Amino acid sequence: MGDRKVHVKGGTVVNADHMFEADVYCETGIIQQVGKNLKVPEDAVVVDATGKYVIPGGIDTHTHMQLPFMGTVAVDDFYLGTRAALAGGTTMIIDFVLGPKGESPLKMYDQWRSWADPKVCCDYSFHVCITWWSKQVSDEMDTLVREKGINSFKMFLAYKDVFMLHDGELLEVFARCKELGALAQVHAENGDIIATMGEKMIKMGITGPEGHEMCRPEEVEGEATNRAIVLASQVNCPIYIVHVMSKCAARAIMSNKERGAVVFGEPIAASLGTDGTHYRHKCWRHAAAHVMGPPLRPDPTTPDYLLNLLAKGDLDCTGTDNCTFNADQKALGTKDFRQIPNGVNGVEDRMSVIWEKGVYSGKMDPCRFVDVTSTTAAKIFNMYPAKGVIAVGSDADIVVWDPVATRTISAKTHHQAVDYNIFEGMECHGVPLVVICQGRVVVDHGTIDVMKGSGRYISRAPFSEKVYFRVKQRDKVIQPTAVEREPYTGPVIKL
Repeated sequence: MGDRKVHVKGGTVVNADHMFEADVYCETGIIQQVGKNLKVPEDAVVVDATGKYVIPGGIDTHTHMQLPFMGTVAVDDFYLGTRAALAGGTTMIIDFVLGPKGESPLKMYDQWRSWADPKVCCDYSFHVCITWWSKQVSDEMDTLVREKGINSFKMFLAYKDVFMLHDGELLEVFARCKELGALAQVHAENGDIIATMGEKMIKMGITGPEGHEMCRPEEVEGEATNRAIVLASQVNCPIYIVHVMSKCAARAIMSNKERGAVVFGEPIAASLGTDGTHYRHKCWRHAAAHVMGPPLRPDPTTPDYLLNLLAKGDLDCTGTDNCTFNADQKALGTKDFRQIPNGVNGVEDRMSVIWEKGVYSGKMDPCRFVDVTSTTAAKIFNMYPAKGVIAVGSDADIVVWDPVATRTISAKTHHQAVDYNIFEGMECHGVPLVVICQGRVVVDHGTIDVMKGSGRYISRAPFSEKVYFRVKQRDKVIQPTAVEREPYTGPVIKL
C-alpha cells in the first residue's frame, strides 16, 4: 500500500496563505516536520519534489458514488471513484446520502456507510439529504449530528414530487440546521417551472438533450438561489449553494453576500471547464453525456465568468458533482430527455482543470488554487487544520504538483469507470506526480497503489467557526426590538 515514513524533499510548500521552500516529513499518517535540514529516519522513503509544488491533498466537496438514481446506478462506485480521485490529486471526498421521500435519513446513512466503508481508498465523509420533513426527520438530524459526525444537510428546490421541499418546509429545516450548528446546502432550481416547461418541450416535439437545458434556463437557477438565501437569512441560518452553474446564480450569491448574508458558493469542475453548447451536438450520445442538473449553460463565456469570481473570492470552493452514467444508461432517455440520468464526471480531473483554467491562465496564484481546492472546504466543513494545510500535526495528505507538466484528458486514459469524459481532448498544464494519502504513497508518476477499504470515515463536528462565528455573534447583538409606546385608547370598529 505504500510507506508510513515519507520524506518529501526539495519542493516549495504551498498553503492558502503563503508559499515557502521546505521539506516535509510524515510518519504514521501525520505530518511531523516541515522545514529545512530535517532529521529523519534512514529508512524513510524519499520523494524528490525539486522544482515542484508541495500542496495539501484536494478535497472534493460534492460527489455521488454508486448513486441509485433515475432507475439505474452510477458506474463509479466508492472504490473506482476514490481511486480516480487519488489519481487526480484529490485525497478526500464528501459524498451525499440521498434517500427517497418517506425514508429514514438515519437508515440511509447506515446504508451508505455499508456501501462505502469496504471500498473507499481515500478519506471521506457525508452530507445527508433531507427530501421530506417531519418530527422524525428533525429528531434524526440531531442524532446524525451528535452521533454520526454529520454537519451539513442538503435540500432540493428541484425534482418536484421526488426530492423537492416547499418554502415552508425549507424554513423549518433551515431553522433546525441552525439549532444543530449544521450547514444548510441547497440544490437551487425552481422545480415547478422545470416540471411545467418540461411538459411543454415534449408537447412541442423537443425530446433530445437540448430540451433539458431549455426547460431549466439559468434564470430558473438564479431565482431559486436567491429565494433559498432569503429564506435561510430569515432564521439566520448559513447556507451553501451547491454546483453553481450560471451567471444568474453567481450574481444572486454575490448580491446577498453584499447585504451580509452568510452564504457560500460552490462552482464545480464542469461549470468551470466546459459549457452547454454540447447539448446541441448532432450526436445524441455526445449531447446526453453532458446532461446534468442544473445544466451546463449555452453561454460560452460562463466558465470564464465563474472562474473570475472564484479567483477573487466571490465564490468559495470547488467540487465536481461526480455522478457518472455510461452511454447505455443515458440511453434510457432517447425518447424523452427527462429520462436521461443526470450526471457527469470530474472527480479525477478537477484539480488539473482548475489549475489550467485558473492558474495557468493567470486568474489566480498557487495559494488561491490551494484555497479553492482544499483549504476553504476544510474550514467550511470543520476539518481544518487536520485537512487543508501542510503543517505539523495535520494529516499527511500531500500532492507533489508539477506546474509545467501537461496531460490531455481523455476517456481512453482516465481511471473512472464511465465511458466518456466531458473534458475530452483538453490539454491541462499542472499534473499530480506523487500523491500521499494518510502518509502512504498511493500515486507515483502514474503508478497507482491503493487498497479497498483503506479510507477512513471522517466525522465533522458542528458549529464550524468559518460558518458560524458571524451567525453566533449576530444572535448576540442583533435582535428584533419592540417599540415602546402608549397604549391605543381610541375607537375600534366592530367586525
